[in-house]
Amino acid sequence: MLRFFAKYKFFGIFLFVLSVIIITIIYNILTPEKRLPVYQPDMVNAELVDSTVQEVRKYHTIKDFKLYNQNGDTITPDFYRDRIYVADFFFTTCQTICPIMTDHMLEIQEKVKDDEEVFLLSHTVIPNYDSVPVLRKYADEKGVKDEKWNLVTGDKKEIYDLARKSYLAAKSDGDGGAFDMIHTENFVLVDKKRRIRGFYDGTDPDAIAQLMEDIQILKKEYR
Repeated sequence: MLRFFAKYKFFGIFLFVLSVIIITIIYNILTPEKRLPVYQPDMVNAELVDSTVQEVRKYHTIKDFKLYNQNGDTITPDFYRDRIYVADFFFTTCQTICPIMTDHMLEIQEKVKDDEEVFLLSHTVIPNYDSVPVLRKYADEKGVKDEKWNLVTGDKKEIYDLARKSYLAAKSDGDGGAFDMIHTENFVLVDKKRRIRGFYDGTDPDAIAQLMEDIQILKKEYR
């Protein structure tokens, strides 16, 4: 009996390995690859979307823009061409959610610092105060890497239109003074075609972990 098992041992091992391979192949064929949704304005809370685009159901993309980063460089969509990026809205003097959001952006920056596909973009909502020198000082204090993360300022209406009509991430009811718009804690994941692929609570560590997972899922679309 022992001789019988010894004789066919290697054959049995071969059949076992072959079975594992076949089962794995079948599983991969039958399990669809996860893909992120493409968000349209009609899929988002109407409170965060400008009335002019609330009914849009397809082909929504981030519109053209021309803003200025912490170095005074002109930033347009060309900078993010063929790149994935995470966008948000903040202001340098914010003492509520912004410090937490910035810390999480810094965490993301560290994780993608060597990733040539993924970048960051933060828009100030009080551009009249957050000038280029103010953004430069803020960037230095926080440890922003210029080659990876743009903090941008510019025309107030343009930024507000981007927030409400493109990124779908801000409320329009402000205080009637410096703030005509209330930015949210949302981080917005944008793909290489300038489409929104995810929204994440920038104050929630679990949401940031999900964002990092989704970035990897999104990257697979381009392989």
